Amino acid sequence: MRYYIIAGERSGDLHGGELIKYLMQMDPDAQIRGWGGDGMKAAGMKLVKHYRETAFMGVWEVLINLRKIRSFLKECKKDIRSFAPDAIVLIDYPGFNLRIAAFAKSLGVPVHYYISPKVWAWNTKRAKKIKRFVDKLYVIFPFEVDFFRKYEVGAIFVGNPLISLINDYSPSADAKILCQKNDQIIAVLPGSRYQEVKSMLDVMLQVVDQLPDFHFVVAAVSNLPVELYDAAMEHPSVTVLTDSAYDILSYSKAAIVTSGTATLETALFSVPQVVCYKTSAFTYSIAKKVIKVPFISLVNIVAEKEVVKELIQNDFTPSMITKELQSLVDDTSYRRNMLNEYSDLKKRLGKKNAPLEVAEQIVNSLT
Repeated sequence: MRYYIIAGERSGDLHGGELIKYLMQMDPDAQIRGWGGDGMKAAGMKLVKHYRETAFMGVWEVLINLRKIRSFLKECKKDIRSFAPDAIVLIDYPGFNLRIAAFAKSLGVPVHYYISPKVWAWNTKRAKKIKRFVDKLYVIFPFEVDFFRKYEVGAIFVGNPLISLINDYSPSADAKILCQKNDQIIAVLPGSRYQEVKSMLDVMLQVVDQLPDFHFVVAAVSNLPVELYDAAMEHPSVTVLTDSAYDILSYSKAAIVTSGTATLETALFSVPQVVCYKTSAFTYSIAKKVIKVPFISLVNIVAEKEVVKELIQNDFTPSMITKELQSLVDDTSYRRNMLNEYSDLKKRLGKKNAPLEVAEQIVNSLT
């Protein structure tokens, strides 16, 4: 069978790579082509466009790149038509992927959507598009099933893909040596997009001198320019490791985390954290009006209460981060309570192997 798969950012590429491994196990003759990143390419997909070219964050950046986005859509549609897939698999990335879903529907190609757009947080109109254009929707949070039922969408809960990834993970030998040498580690996860790291990391690094008993390890990513991490590399109490977030979390006592998938990953590694986020004033003013959930971190959203502290916009300051970190490392009761909440969170997410479940659903639907 021929599969066309599209992911538009780093986390989508990670989960797409795992899905492709299972697809190829179940369908040894599979031909897989699409848009994504190094993980999907390494798993066996013919990579047409890398997500580093297509990832735009924030309302303003999307607006100023509309012409480029339209060009990408045109290119993708042309490539899909030429490849003539038996199924299209879309991974998150809703602004782009829902347009491709509508196109695929016009061609009569089955559309499988893995990792639903977060329409429960904002832009609920997209749920209607999902109903019209998506044949099978695979969700990774249990509450999403009830949400989509209100829109007559039969969402399938397949478990959370991070569960199997983290359960199967073993830290590298280099990370073990580093972290045993510096046994008081605070992880710094500034994000995986250029704009995130540029706006978050400098503020995060201002905390370092306030906690001299700790060594800070920054999780850099290889898809971004190394120059973004220059300030961290020059600090004597900071180490930068590239594409090693899981290694870092394996040995950390606490973490400073930019809101996103990393907040859930940090919780699944049982590392107490403070969640941070800051964007442009323009994007933030719009977000406040349209976002329909009371939290921004996935940990709090899934738990449906505040488990981790969120420092957003004007609250994202070195002094506020320092205060929270001190509570996380020194206040035994506060720390224990967060870890207990993490245990409840893991139970909510279950133990399913999400990429395996999705691969089975896709292959079975075509045979």
